[in-house]
Amino acid sequence: MSHTPNIVVIDYQSGNLRSVAKALESVGVTPLVTGDPKRLDSADSLILPGVGSGPAAMAALRERGLVEPLRQFAASGRPFLGVCLGLQLLLERTEEGDAPCLGILRGQVRRLPSGLKVPHMGWNGVQFRQPHPLFRGIPKDTHFYFVHSYYADPEDREGVAGVTDYGIPFCSVYARDNLVATQFHPEKSGILGLRIYENFVAFTQDHAVLRTPATG
Repeated sequence: MSHTPNIVVIDYQSGNLRSVAKALESVGVTPLVTGDPKRLDSADSLILPGVGSGPAAMAALRERGLVEPLRQFAASGRPFLGVCLGLQLLLERTEEGDAPCLGILRGQVRRLPSGLKVPHMGWNGVQFRQPHPLFRGIPKDTHFYFVHSYYADPEDREGVAGVTDYGIPFCSVYARDNLVATQFHPEKSGILGLRIYENFVAFTQDHAVLRTPATG
């Protein structure tokens, strides 16, 4: 695939959109930042960023008519990247306000244990448990930047591709088929964080080639 992929960054007033868009621009792609669900139809891949409150984020997604289109996109086989709150929203419910999430993955979002300084903020290591194209060229001992008070607890343990310790070991990377998500912020994690976005662009291109029927 030689053309630049059409990557959509979901705008629902709950994400660090500018930093995600700038990270993609730094690796040669200008994404479409939009809250219009109709624009997902032509997207090669999608990024769901997010910071702040899970219930508020879900309310914003519902208000924009994005909940079902996001579910359909995840089921379409096209690459889907969740970042921070964007990982947590993939699950069924969050303990924050006992609110429903997107339900793309079975499991719950749980608050970090009492006695820990919350939010978990700063650099921490990720223990990769399985290879994935998103982490090509990323050393095993790499630290990434975290800011969160809740963590994803998916039932699909085989999809837990990375684990981080903060009082308890928690899922900091989920990866299965076209769906991948990180609890940390790649766009705030220096050169190797930008490598993740560069790899996501390549992952998008590879999937687009697979979806394009042969001609001639």
